[in-house]
Amino acid sequence: MAWIVLIVSGLLEAVWATALGKSAGFTKVGPTIVFAVSIVASMAGLAWAMRTLPVGTSYAVWVGIGAALTVGYAMATGTETVSLVKILLVLGIVGCVIGLKVLH
Repeated sequence: MAWIVLIVSGLLEAVWATALGKSAGFTKVGPTIVFAVSIVASMAGLAWAMRTLPVGTSYAVWVGIGAALTVGYAMATGTETVSLVKILLVLGIVGCVIGLKVLH
């Protein structure tokens, strides 16, 4: 169960990071609310998962999922350029996250 919560928390990290970028310095209400709700939920889930999983593994998986999804979303929506190197690097992050799960 801790892994599921950790993965959902990583997904929420991508949500709050994207919302933070869209909030324009907290001047747009909608993205600011999404940011606030998703960061609290993401951190709470990370903290809950860390009760069972090792801190280093939990944090690396959480950040890896959030980073990979944030970059992937930005490339998919055109707010960040797409390149083969970026795609390979993001796949490397995903591979490392999977490796941490398998080795646990």
